Amino acid sequence: MSEALVIVGNGMAAVRLVDELAKVALGRHAIAVIGAEPRLAYNRVLLSSVLAGEAASHEIELKPANWWRDRGVTLKYGCTVDEIDVGRRELKIAGEESVTFSKLVLATGSSPLRLNLPGSELSGVHTFRDSRDVDLMLSLAVGKKRVVVVGGGLLGLEAAYGLAKAGAPVTLVHLMDRLMERQLDAPAAALLKSLVEKKGINVLLNANTSRILGQSRVEGVELSDGRQIDADAVILAAGVRPNITLAKEAGIAVNRGIVVDDRLGTGADGIFALGECAEHRGICYGLVEPAYEQARVLAQHLAGRKASYQGSVVATNLKVSGVSVFSAGEFTGTDRSEAIVLSDIRRGTYKKLVIEDGRLAGAVLVGDTTDVLWYLELIRNRANIAGVRKDMMFGRPAALAAAA
Repeated sequence: MSEALVIVGNGMAAVRLVDELAKVALGRHAIAVIGAEPRLAYNRVLLSSVLAGEAASHEIELKPANWWRDRGVTLKYGCTVDEIDVGRRELKIAGEESVTFSKLVLATGSSPLRLNLPGSELSGVHTFRDSRDVDLMLSLAVGKKRVVVVGGGLLGLEAAYGLAKAGAPVTLVHLMDRLMERQLDAPAAALLKSLVEKKGINVLLNANTSRILGQSRVEGVELSDGRQIDADAVILAAGVRPNITLAKEAGIAVNRGIVVDDRLGTGADGIFALGECAEHRGICYGLVEPAYEQARVLAQHLAGRKASYQGSVVATNLKVSGVSVFSAGEFTGTDRSEAIVLSDIRRGTYKKLVIEDGRLAGAVLVGDTTDVLWYLELIRNRANIAGVRKDMMFGRPAALAAAA
């Protein structure tokens, strides 16, 4: 008889887990997926493309309804799980009967941080995280509303790009001295800023938002240096927080995220976590690729096979505000490393490869990201690059041809 496996969360991590389970343990589990959003799972990374009019909402769905049916998965979306009863092995769903489980996977993702700013409760203050936010932001763009986006990380840049392309006047304010400071070095971030500004977005760095102005609704934003920016709406995009409340209230160990071991187990028997809500060896990755790696390991474990998750090489490989951006590994370098840099500002291209102990330790690319998968493979495998070092900056074909 199939074992009852329930997955709480219907995002990208949950879809990949079901996909991996279908490869290694088809029929072993009776799978139910419970999601809070009232739609099929979709690619959250592409929300800005929907906002920018580059894709329709249905086009970013990860799998069609028949894909789930063919794998025998019961889908319950638009449902909120209120409680996990660990002892009775059941979930309590808002407005519905309880659902029992033998194994439980928490893939609850994360929620946007809502900054504690004076005025943050005003009408017109929003976040950018799901498809419902996109619908609201599209209405702002149609009305040509002036929008201030707070936050110059990936979420903020994507919100600003989508809004600007949809027709809204946009100002992006960022507390730090460069955009995407966790993923880019200073020259790469400077190039990204110039490319983003060419798309009509006003970017303010070293800009600390002190309060949101208005009586009942947003009228503007005030910075700590006294500058004021007129606005009809504010989008808060200053980071995310793992969704851990459900686990915490059930007595499952949490820190910043839901604490998991190398099998993605939580410590509570038969209960696992993966993706943005999970914390492994003190790290909450908040990225898609680590979630996919975790899904592969967890599927193997649930299939009764030996598998262990050892952590991920942090990598970003995305189109940010229409600009291709990649970073991976130790791209800032150390006193033992050296960097090879190619910078062509006129062509909008920047490449930096960091080498340490004869191996590629990290990389940053803006503009031309043709060979990022090769660079990432070299970083992850800690391959010796002596044979290709001289030409690797010019890409895999050139480097391998020169080494032959």
